[in-house]
Amino acid sequence: MSGDSKDKKDDTSEDAGGTSTGAEQTAATGAGQADATEPTAATEQAEATEKADATEEAEATDQVDATEEADAAEEAGKSGDESSDAATPAEPVAIPAPKRSVPWSKVVAFGLLPALALLLALTAGFLKWQANSARIAEDAADAATQAATESTIALLSYSPDTVEQQLGAARNLLTGEFQQSYTDLTTDVVIPGAKEQQIAALASVPAAAPVSADPDHAVVLLFVNQTVTVGQQPPTDTASSVRVTLDKVDGRWLISAFDPV
Repeated sequence: MSGDSKDKKDDTSEDAGGTSTGAEQTAATGAGQADATEPTAATEQAEATEKADATEEAEATDQVDATEEADAAEEAGKSGDESSDAATPAEPVAIPAPKRSVPWSKVVAFGLLPALALLLALTAGFLKWQANSARIAEDAADAATQAATESTIALLSYSPDTVEQQLGAARNLLTGEFQQSYTDLTTDVVIPGAKEQQIAALASVPAAAPVSADPDHAVVLLFVNQTVTVGQQPPTDTASSVRVTLDKVDGRWLISAFDPV
């Protein structure tokens, strides 16, 4: 009995040991399977990541290719347009002739010098005209002064025997209203008085000066001395100044006004 029990215990122990060993083997197998499973999951994740990266790279490559194709198409279109433009003959464009610069020497020679010459000619002409006008005015003043002097002496000089002829001739040295006034005075007063009272008069002009003169009109200032003798009486001298106005009529200087001043 003891021997059988011992044998049963040994068998039980062996079974327990075998069971224990089997459990250990099972655990080891499970651990091995777990270890084998973990690398498989990591591998799958790595493959998934690689696929995702590959997909992104493919998409990026496709996008770049599409962009390049679009650029190429655009460039091809531009090239086609340029080729079309090049094939179409351009309209002729008038090109303006280049402006030539003019040297200053030519400007002076052809522009300034003629202008200066014209200006000098005009100035010379004006000065000549002015000098000629001055000379004409001077000649007119001289002629008018001489005519005023001679005519005044003729108007105021007479003798009892020739008074009518002398003063009648003096009328021809006058013009305008003054001629008529002088004719009336001499006819009504001077000639009859000279004949009746034996009056003689002698005039002289010691000084004369032109006041103004132009070719047809002049004014002359005269200083007149007149000596009058009545019958057998002593002569009397009278000095006066007269403003004589003359007009040129038919080439002759004639007195048109005779005003004592």
